Amino acid sequence: MKIYTKTGDQGQTSLTQGLRVDKDDVRIEANGELDELNAIIGIVKSLMQDDYIHVKKLDRIQQCLMYVMSCVASDERMRQKKDVDLLIEVNSGMEKEIDLIAGEKNFGFVLPGQNRLSAFVHLARAKTRTGERRLWTVNRLYPVMPEIMQFMNRLSDYFYALSLL
Repeated sequence: MKIYTKTGDQGQTSLTQGLRVDKDDVRIEANGELDELNAIIGIVKSLMQDDYIHVKKLDRIQQCLMYVMSCVASDERMRQKKDVDLLIEVNSGMEKEIDLIAGEKNFGFVLPGQNRLSAFVHLARAKTRTGERRLWTVNRLYPVMPEIMQFMNRLSDYFYALSLL
């Protein structure tokens, strides 16, 4: 089986049910941002390979991102509330982790780049915010489940806290 299909050579691609859309459709743009975020998280994981606990948490976050991307690529799935248990569980876990990391620290402006890991965590935070903005654009045309929006909002907070470790 060949990797290329040549079906996108004219500027269109397919959503999950075979619906052809322009490559700059808001859903494709949102998924592109989430795909980039997923790749950045992979870099973060590779830099913290000795930190098994956080790597496992990031694995779960990546699973959530894949679920979110599948929802965005499927009009029907966007309207269904099934399979959101993982998002709810991960959101709760991120909130606990944020509280654990934050403790009683005062948060303010943080300059990214204190070390390589922190710099990539900040890149993940910034890309998360871009992905969230793209999802709000999608939401204006194709309703996005509130659990997805909450996940994305909490994820940027999680990366901010993680950058402080």
